[in-house]
Amino acid sequence: MAAAGAGRLRRAASALLLRPPRLPARELSAPARLYHKKVVDHYENPRNVGSLDKTSKNVGTGLVGAPACGDVMKLQIQVDEQGRIVDARFKTFGCGSAIASSSLATEWVKGKTVEEALTIKNTDIAKELCLPPVKLHCSMLAEDAIKAALADYKLKQEPKAGEAEKK
Repeated sequence: MAAAGAGRLRRAASALLLRPPRLPARELSAPARLYHKKVVDHYENPRNVGSLDKTSKNVGTGLVGAPACGDVMKLQIQVDEQGRIVDARFKTFGCGSAIASSSLATEWVKGKTVEEALTIKNTDIAKELCLPPVKLHCSMLAEDAIKAALADYKLKQEPKAGEAEKK
């Protein structure tokens, strides 16, 4: 009987020693451990998520992706008659840094003119979010998405070949 009790005790001790220590859930959260608090903030509370009407003449849509990591980013801007960006939306499939970069980009383009928005650089986004070198491609995607959305908007402003001839 003592041998049986000792066996149970050994099994219980082994189970306790082999089990990983339990930490509070917040400490196990990957974003909280691996990302700067600014990235976590934009990831947990993303700004301007959604879509605008891509068929609208005053909406530019940029869709970019990074084949190396699988991140895909859609960023849309809405421009008023004076050439000022009045709204911006994004949808991103990717890591926390990609989502945070998209969210920050939409905040930064709002209120800017089309020309001013072209001056937003990936290095500024990366610096603001304190991205590590391995995540710089996320801020590059955000810059590319802004440029693609602006290019789409500008393309929609050009008169069609048929419309130019009618005038």
